[in-house]
Amino acid sequence: MDNPARARILHRMDTDLIIVGGGLNGPALALAAAQAGFTVTIIDSLPLDTRKRVNFDGRSYALAHASMRLLRGIGIWPAISDNAQPMLEIKVTDGRAGEGPSPWMMHFDHAEIEEGPMGFMVEDRHLRRAFLDAMAKDDRITQLSDETVVAQSVDMAGATVTLASDTQITGKLLIGSDGRKSGTAERAGIKRTGWGYGQTAVVCAVKHAKPHNGIAHQFFMPGGPLAILPLTKNRSSIVWSETDTKAQALIAMSDDDFLDALRPAFGSFLGQISLTGQRFSYPLGLTLANSFIADRIALIGDAAHGVHPIAGQGLNAGLRDVAALAEVLENARARGEDIGGAQTLARYQRWRRFDTATLALATDTFNRLFSNDNPFLRAARDIGMGLVNAAPGLRRTFIREAAGLTGDLPRLMRG
Repeated sequence: MDNPARARILHRMDTDLIIVGGGLNGPALALAAAQAGFTVTIIDSLPLDTRKRVNFDGRSYALAHASMRLLRGIGIWPAISDNAQPMLEIKVTDGRAGEGPSPWMMHFDHAEIEEGPMGFMVEDRHLRRAFLDAMAKDDRITQLSDETVVAQSVDMAGATVTLASDTQITGKLLIGSDGRKSGTAERAGIKRTGWGYGQTAVVCAVKHAKPHNGIAHQFFMPGGPLAILPLTKNRSSIVWSETDTKAQALIAMSDDDFLDALRPAFGSFLGQISLTGQRFSYPLGLTLANSFIADRIALIGDAAHGVHPIAGQGLNAGLRDVAALAEVLENARARGEDIGGAQTLARYQRWRRFDTATLALATDTFNRLFSNDNPFLRAARDIGMGLVNAAPGLRRTFIREAAGLTGDLPRLMRG
């Protein structure tokens, strides 16, 4: 033993949970687990200063009502509520840019459910900073920024990760929250199933002259849907899904040319529009991990499932993973079980895998049904939207689904 200090590090249990990935789902799980009494080490490859930037960059998220409950339960909501825009209505239409929407539509109003707004739009900068500040205040959470995992291993006692800095951390359970190209999943030998859509999402934000009144719009066009999602202060978030070729052209345009291309699809109902923040793009596809678990390992968020943004449910599905896994771990500990054991992790997989597979199938089917210009499909989907809109029971079901209030909700999402 020419380095006894290093040997001690290898053999002692440094933490209960090791979380790889400090985006949004990872910090949410860290806070939920710490609140339940677990010690957590969370590792992210970005420097802390980069993650704490306060400038608006155009990125925002649609948080379902159930996700708001989770954030409230882990103490995050008070820090972001003043900057959260309630979504009071959703209007779904079909048509072509420049021709206006079809007369058939679906209109969902939060007044048809008892819980309140269906969801809230929150900017990325407010959400990330609230997570970072909350984690910094909790002694049970250790944050490691600007660090990359280069190796991982598991044994009967726990999981060990090795960082590029030669630091080694051992925990009872390793959680991959490191995105669709999860290194945690890859090192564990977990394969993925999925395909691309030949579409790219162009994401930005606009200011507009008229108030949006908390109404979210989803306009389906042949190339893909355009989502106009309300932000605070007469601003809206834009998620424009188009063919890869057209999306690349949209990103390459000047701001003025981009606005000229956007206006025919956007319409004039909010008055004059102007860009605020940057434009981003990312390719769209479906990707599902063939297993959400391996020995001493669990996957959450995009590391487990990545779906089309057509229903804005990507982050919400990840936060449901967080709430479910936190509850499974807390219950296992209360029963005296190994929190990283096979039985514990199997409960998490049973809870979440069917739900996420169903969401993936629904978003995939919806995108294929609407992202085309087939006249027979157009007629069928327009009639279908009209029938849903005319049936209060069906409409209420859709509203509750959009709010994340259906299915087997974890405790943190019940109220």
